[in-house]
Amino acid sequence: MAVLKIFPDKDATLYSLFPNMNTGLDEIVEATETVFAYSDPNPQTSRFLIHFADEDLAAAIDLIPQSLFNSGSTTSTGSWNAKLQCFIATATGLAVTTSIDCFPLAQYWDMGTGRYLDEPISTDGCSWIWAGYSGSTVWQTSNPPSGASSSYTSSVPAGGGVWYTGSQYTSSVTFSYRTNKDINLDVTNTIKAWTTSSGTIPTTIIDNYGFILKQRLEFVDNKNYQPELKYFSVDTNTIYPPALQISWNDFSFNTGSNNTQTILNTLPATITLAQNPGVFYSESINRFRINARPEYPIQLWTTSSVYLNNYYLPTASYYAIKDLETNEYIIDFDPIYTKLSADSTSSYFDMYMNFLQPERYYTVLIQSTINGSTIVFNDQYYFKVING
Repeated sequence: MAVLKIFPDKDATLYSLFPNMNTGLDEIVEATETVFAYSDPNPQTSRFLIHFADEDLAAAIDLIPQSLFNSGSTTSTGSWNAKLQCFIATATGLAVTTSIDCFPLAQYWDMGTGRYLDEPISTDGCSWIWAGYSGSTVWQTSNPPSGASSSYTSSVPAGGGVWYTGSQYTSSVTFSYRTNKDINLDVTNTIKAWTTSSGTIPTTIIDNYGFILKQRLEFVDNKNYQPELKYFSVDTNTIYPPALQISWNDFSFNTGSNNTQTILNTLPATITLAQNPGVFYSESINRFRINARPEYPIQLWTTSSVYLNNYYLPTASYYAIKDLETNEYIIDFDPIYTKLSADSTSSYFDMYMNFLQPERYYTVLIQSTINGSTIVFNDQYYFKVING
């Protein structure tokens, strides 16, 4: 199975309260509702923008076979999918439920180099009013492209972005009060509309201007409704920048003419990770192989040790990747996209190192259902990714 991530080349937050302020280098992006701000008695909102470079998207999509790309779906049987991920920094003032909507932007924008409440404020990039630097190009709210829209109230300046509203492009998530506030939105249809898998991007349904994320309920004139959802930006100094995770189903269980290896069906078992030198450059693609055998193999009269016999793991076997320091899943077990393949040599999976944050250690976990029991093997399968 194949899973990789690409990271944004720019992001920024648009604030209705500060209509000319650019925040292109801020460490936080946010979708926040504010009532009775010190400088304006009217309800205010903020929305954030995220963009992924065309060349990064093309490089990722080119790894997916054309037939799989064309069949991409948001259902559980889809051959590939794309998930927009944002990681929560702060969440306060939430209602019982709070919803975030995500749309593809319909207009180009400049990131700028500002930060929140710089003194003086920076105006060299996008803001609530301007898609470019202040005084250049406004958001086209009065004459949006076909199929696009915007929203704001009469109490704030016109602006806040322009986005496509087709149901095929709209993604949303609703948080209850106690649920995890990380964003993990299926944006497969939008990525398909932006890209082809031909090595370039010669034709598109819509242009790639990135995403806009906003709260569903905005400009609510109620001091008891002021939800704040703040996420780490691409400029964060943490390991939690936004990402686009692309996964595709390349499962293959084809052992060829190898009739000497059997599928492991005995517990306890010994599982080791082969072809793991321990250190990888971020440009590496590595095929990890799985050595598996019963912990106590049946003793036979043979000319070689039974401990050298390798077994295939059952088809209900998956891998996951964790950050060794934080113990958080970078790739979680997935019944479609992290399923172990097998060839004439062994069970295996491929890992694209460029989606992992460099200069960090990671650990591999193997989950397998053997003889009716689901076991997770975690025997210090460590590796590190370094800058090339």
